[in-house]
Amino acid sequence: MPEQKKTRREMLEEFVAKKPDDPFSRYGLAMECINSGDTAAAGDHFRALLERNADYVPAYLMYAQMLARESRSEEARQVLSIGITAAAKKGDQHASSEMEALLTDLR
Repeated sequence: MPEQKKTRREMLEEFVAKKPDDPFSRYGLAMECINSGDTAAAGDHFRALLERNADYVPAYLMYAQMLARESRSEEARQVLSIGITAAAKKGDQHASSEMEALLTDLR
């Protein structure tokens, strides 16, 4: 009997299990969780990613957008504030301006 093909999420879960500190795999898994409607798991992965890799700037915006869609505006504002600081440290003006725009929309 042929082995069933793994889903994208299953493959990403394996990558994260092997290398839990790899920001790219964890970010991909968080995004895949969002795409499949599992925002609780996505939130867990975003938090784990940002605890291990606080300088992984793209995660802040995507996490905040997810929180905003769930009407968790206060949490989204907190994530954005930290993300704006992280983007500034990395000199990522584009990411910073995107997060500032979302932060303005949430006020």
